[in-house]
Amino acid sequence: MNILALDCAVTRISLAVKTETKFISTTYDIGMRQSEILVPAIDEILKKAEITAAELNASALTIGPGSFTGLRLGISALKAIELAYNVPVYGISSLENYAFPYKNFGIPLLSCIDANKDKFYARITNGEKLLLKDDDYELEKISEAVKDIETICICGPDAVKLSEKLKAIYTAKNFLIPAVSSQTAESLIKITESLIEKKAEPLKNFDGPVYLRASEAELKLQGTIS
Repeated sequence: MNILALDCAVTRISLAVKTETKFISTTYDIGMRQSEILVPAIDEILKKAEITAAELNASALTIGPGSFTGLRLGISALKAIELAYNVPVYGISSLENYAFPYKNFGIPLLSCIDANKDKFYARITNGEKLLLKDDDYELEKISEAVKDIETICICGPDAVKLSEKLKAIYTAKNFLIPAVSSQTAESLIKITESLIEKKAEPLKNFDGPVYLRASEAELKLQGTIS
């Protein structure tokens, strides 16, 4: 099976392709330049895998939460491939994807993305149990959610920033932080293979990114900010 995966939820974007004989991945940590490199990067990684977009059996991406721009770019790219070649697109929670490499640790996992304005997109799981659903949280809400947890792994692109804030509140707790960022598109492929095996439905034509928060443009239209 040939699968293409994209993680465009944050500025550090990740791509991977898996075929029957090859696995190729690449990461671009170049700031706010996703629109410049995403389509050429897809073309390049498919070329290295020696397949075309028409030969894909499925594609997958982080559906949110995350960057408004990055999420729109990712879904636009994969929807274009879907329309051209009938390749189904699977959408996976960004926070679920960031926690995936650590799911066998046997301890609670807190995955996070900095949502700015002193807030974080966050999710807490303990095995199959969801302790805190994906949402846009104030630090106070996250600290309340972990108060009875002695040891927790904090993962995701902004794990260090959130851990520092939580350590200032709970000096005796054991916060475990991965030493390096995981290859997030590889996790997407593994999750997608599981979804396909379970015969899960791919995204519908009208499905789009999950933002969890209105954009600044929407807030201005609503008069919430000036």
